[in-house]
Amino acid sequence: MTQPPQQGGYGAPHTPPRPPRPPMPPMPPGHGSPVRPGPQLDPYAQLQNPYDWNSDHGVPQAPPPLHHPPLHRPPVHRPPAGPGGGGRRSNAWWAVVVAGVVAAALIVGGGVLYVNSGDKGAKDDTAGSAGGTGGQVDAGGATTSKGSENVPARTAARLLFQIPSPKDKDKAEAAVGAAVPGSWLTGKAYVRTGVAEITGHDPDKGTKLWTIPLPGRVCAVTGHTTKDHLTAIVHEPAMPTRAKPTHGCTQVSALDLDAGRKLWTGSALRGDAPIRFDNVTVSANTVAVGGAGGGAAFDIASGTALWTPKANDSCHDAGYGGGPKLVALRECRSNGRLQLDVQTIDPQSGQVISAYRMTDGNGNAGIESPGIENVGIVSTDPLVVATDAGAAAGDGGGTDFFSIDGRTGKLRTRISAPGEQYAAQCDVISRIERCSQVAVGKDRLYLPTKEHDGGDGTGPTNEIVAFDLTTGRRTGQRADAGDGYVISPLRMDGGNVLAYKRSPYAAKGGQVVTVDGVTLEQTRLLENPATAAVPDVEADLLPQRAEYLYSQGRLYISAANRVIAYGTG
Repeated sequence: MTQPPQQGGYGAPHTPPRPPRPPMPPMPPGHGSPVRPGPQLDPYAQLQNPYDWNSDHGVPQAPPPLHHPPLHRPPVHRPPAGPGGGGRRSNAWWAVVVAGVVAAALIVGGGVLYVNSGDKGAKDDTAGSAGGTGGQVDAGGATTSKGSENVPARTAARLLFQIPSPKDKDKAEAAVGAAVPGSWLTGKAYVRTGVAEITGHDPDKGTKLWTIPLPGRVCAVTGHTTKDHLTAIVHEPAMPTRAKPTHGCTQVSALDLDAGRKLWTGSALRGDAPIRFDNVTVSANTVAVGGAGGGAAFDIASGTALWTPKANDSCHDAGYGGGPKLVALRECRSNGRLQLDVQTIDPQSGQVISAYRMTDGNGNAGIESPGIENVGIVSTDPLVVATDAGAAAGDGGGTDFFSIDGRTGKLRTRISAPGEQYAAQCDVISRIERCSQVAVGKDRLYLPTKEHDGGDGTGPTNEIVAFDLTTGRRTGQRADAGDGYVISPLRMDGGNVLAYKRSPYAAKGGQVVTVDGVTLEQTRLLENPATAAVPDVEADLLPQRAEYLYSQGRLYISAANRVIAYGTG
């Protein structure tokens, strides 16, 4: 992570002007107008087939001087409105203002809200504690803790199946472009997106179990599902033609991934025009969709509208993050200036629980620096968001992670991950929930370091290191990929981190390991066959460009129309 700029950057002293105190704003009204177009009965809703480091890479160094953020008087501002300009009631507004005053008091008293933990000399709070090398343990009957993934008695995997890319003769599919990548894994099927369809496959054989046809191209998907494997997608209402190459991503459909059927299709209006959606997510029993035209939400089982924006609102929900909590990215524009709030909201009513106002490097509430307006949601519980630090700093690379208290909206800490040191990738521009090679859990942020020479001719290697989401400091432990391997976090499994270790050599197959969330010790779960064909295929499906799904001894790697699956059974 890079050093902060000397002027105008984080930690630079300044005296912001006192903002004028406006009249006390009234509390916003109740929830906005419901979506009038109700869900449409789907003609395909029948059950189709019910088949059942070195010094720069984690070694503790002397801590650098702490850069305290400037003392800033929180401005008095109108509470951020929910969907529909007051559509979501903000009971947390006063809490946000009070939190800002408390934060200022902490700074005066010595508290640190921002630690540039990406500096090469960043302090490790628990340096020297057990597990610092992340030594790997062979399965051999061992069991993992704090996770649901069982260690198989035999970790050597075999190739289950491959689904190739479309052949040149498939001109109809090639004419409309590649599919938006998306995949899910249930106890009954491995499910993936096509250009204008969703298909379910036998998880061991890869044979097609069912197909959900769609009227138009898939536009957006989410990896989140309900406990009974319901999810949602965004798609166009019709296929493109030469006369009309796009019909707009205005349709939302809920899917039952176990049964292989579409539950309902709906849309939302802003005024008289249908809203075009850029992203979709699921939290609890709510489907939330957002875009430049605003945000809307539906009940996932029935399609009943929960909220939608109003026609002439200067604020809108640009997108949402789902999973255990529902978080909205709320954009407001005034006099050409953009303001972005990160709001934890109730998934049923849309009511604001807490809000954090994104600020520029000087603590000002308005966003003017390039790149800071693009925010991705890494995790909703604990709440972590990411920004493209390279665009803001002008150095061309890196990500800043904001750890936020989801109950109060208070900034806990900010962690800088410069691109020359860390390999986390967040597509904060086009996909709000798209962060690869990063995991959040146990109140920690887990990041892989950049590849570096392992020495002695062993080839490239790297490590996973952990940051404390309260202090922003590295914890001191690391999980070494080992000679000839590069490791990437995939997701959390309870308190453990699931990670993939790829090898560029034909003599070594890739591995799935579970990493203890505290000690960062590794246990092998799966090892791919060491054949020349496997590394060649995986070289085109790297973790930063493909989706990796692992569950109970099966690994599925996919990108667009290509899938390769392994299993230990």
